[in-house]
Amino acid sequence: MLWLVFTTGKCNLICDYCGGSFPKDIVPWNATYNIPKIKSLVENDKDSTVIFYGGEPLANPRFISEFMDRVKANRYGIQTNGTLTKMLGEKYWRKMNVALFSIDGRKEITDKHRGRNIYDTVIKNASYVKSFGVELIARMTVTMDTDIYSDVMHLINLGIFDKIHWQLNVIWTDKWDIKKWANESYLPGIRKLTEFFISKLFDGKIIKIIPILGVINAHYFGPYKGSPCGAGYKSVSITTDGRVLSCPIAVREEWAVLGDINRGFKLMEEPLPEQCRTCDLKRYCGGRCFYASKEKYWGEEGFWEVDEINKQYLKIILSQIPEVDKAIRSGSISLDELKYDPTMDSTEVIP
Repeated sequence: MLWLVFTTGKCNLICDYCGGSFPKDIVPWNATYNIPKIKSLVENDKDSTVIFYGGEPLANPRFISEFMDRVKANRYGIQTNGTLTKMLGEKYWRKMNVALFSIDGRKEITDKHRGRNIYDTVIKNASYVKSFGVELIARMTVTMDTDIYSDVMHLINLGIFDKIHWQLNVIWTDKWDIKKWANESYLPGIRKLTEFFISKLFDGKIIKIIPILGVINAHYFGPYKGSPCGAGYKSVSITTDGRVLSCPIAVREEWAVLGDINRGFKLMEEPLPEQCRTCDLKRYCGGRCFYASKEKYWGEEGFWEVDEINKQYLKIILSQIPEVDKAIRSGSISLDELKYDPTMDSTEVIP
């Protein structure tokens, strides 16, 4: 199972689609529980992956080092904005399996939304972490400024990141004309990325663009029971006050609380939203973002507008399955190489 462990609610950046730190009364800036409370939970899970989360998790490096010293997880990782990497000692980076760095593509796009010179800082620090043998994943937020093909290809061509995933900026931001952008930019870009992905299969290479690879995985290896990130059924989030949540961004919402580390918790039995249970694409989508389906910040109309865009994106990828079959039959790749479990990396398949 995936354990997203908050180290703090504090963040040192104020990105324009996020807003920075959580209030201290919602997500305390230091853990208010003792590590032994979570130790037994993690160590009793033989397939445990612990990903440190925030806020900016590296704003509390002491908690990370103490946790890693005292708790034995099968795998360790972190989701970070990539600006404070030197705060954590080399010893602990060498114990990490994966690190997700927030970067939105090209320098001008990243710096516009995350802050001046953030791109250069992230690239420098990502290279530093990679030198310790840590797998690196680029974690993009996609906005109306994004050219999905150009920005993803930019990250691929850097040669630093092993995998790439993204999320659409459609949750906490004011509604924007996503339909026009999707038709003119996003969906044509997805088509080009998919064609690039397929062409590389015949060269024996799998380019790990997660929103493509994750859909192909669902086609060959079985459906997602709920949101592909595993929210509430394969993944839980432990806040700094000890609550156990189904979704890491649902820190204020009562529906997300599964229990706490003192009294225990119960995973969701049916994580697929009711509105998605008759959809013919549910195998690949799993209800999309669990938080978005519960909160619908853009209202019902806005929610279904984004849903239609995601359906079109899925159909673009699925239209290329015959080509994937050809690559497998030709021996360029093996079927097993296409298997991917997003909960192992805390990645997003469905933007």
